[in-house]
Parts: sequence; C-alpha cells; structure tokens
Amino acid sequence: MLALADEERHGYGIKREVEFRTGGIVKLGPGTLYGTLQKMLADEWIEECGERPDPEAADVRRRYYRLTRIGRRLAAAEASRLENLVRVARSKDLLANRGTTS
Repeated sequence: MLALADEERHGYGIKREVEFRTGGIVKLGPGTLYGTLQKMLADEWIEECGERPDPEAADVRRRYYRLTRIGRRLAAAEASRLENLVRVARSKDLLANRGTTS
C-alpha cells in the first residue's frame, strides 16, 4: 500500500518501488504481487485507474492502481501503529535512538 501512497502505479512499478524502498530486501514475485493486488481490490483498499498517466507512452495492457480513501486511512493507521511500536522498542533499548541524544 505504501507503494501507492504517493502516486498511481502499475504492477511492475509497484514491484520496483517496493524493491527500491527496501534496498532490495523485499522482492515480490508475480504470484504474491498480483494475488495481493486482487485481495486489496476485493477489500476496496485500492482501485484500478481508468486513465493512464501518459496514454501515448503507456502499454495499454498495464493496469494502474491507486489507494482508495479507505486504503489511505488503513495505511495511515498501520503507519501510526508501527511508529508507536518503534517508540516502545527504542524505550527498551532494542533500537538505536538515531538523531537523539541521551
């Protein structure tokens, strides 16, 4: 969902964004990627875009996706939950307190 937070992307664009943002640690195979996209579509967390960013350059077979309002709220709630979890982990000296002085 984070790969769709800032712009619409097609499946391969989502795959590349995830790999880039994770430093190559997370690599989505086609089954995982498209299975997850289908589940998120069914749950109405994302939707398929009818228009293409650049119809002249875009491959007409590519499907572009974007977050729905529900999906954006869900992603924000999950990011907040993870932020709180990281705060607790730092308070227990499980993570470095980067950028702060103690």
